[in-house]
Amino acid sequence: MGARIVLELARRGATGSTVSLDPGGFWSPHHVRISSASLAVSVRLVRFLRPALRTLMRSAAGRTALLAQFSARPWAVPASAATAELQSLATAKHFDRVLRELVEGPTQARADSTPGTITIGWGRQDRVCFPSQAKLAQERFPQAKLHWFERCGHFPHWDVPAKTVNLILSSTGR
Repeated sequence: MGARIVLELARRGATGSTVSLDPGGFWSPHHVRISSASLAVSVRLVRFLRPALRTLMRSAAGRTALLAQFSARPWAVPASAATAELQSLATAKHFDRVLRELVEGPTQARADSTPGTITIGWGRQDRVCFPSQAKLAQERFPQAKLHWFERCGHFPHWDVPAKTVNLILSSTGR
């Protein structure tokens, strides 16, 4: 949900150079129904499995079963990262409310200009914020540069960590 917040801050002029990875807020009514329903079910499942998460995340099969929505290569996600992410999701007190407000609220507003550059990175295999939504993102942020991550899902920092770091550093001038 942070990528959407980053773009909103950029739209409001509160940032310099901005990198947003697989942002929400550019969905059609059909996409929002799919994403919100699948995320809600995933969170309920993770909460139910919470006592067994550490054990499940030790195996490639467990990571594949529980992380396929977020990663194009869930079996390759380090067990420690997978466990930490799912434990955090399972214990997030306000996740349901934030998700509901995010999907029931307005889509991302248009930004005619921003103080810094904007780069939007998108995974070609994103199953949360579908790649087809990038077209609307470009329309709403016409000055943004769109970068596609190949063989990558919703979390590029899992699937292509070095490429993600390189994009962030090169886009922010560091």
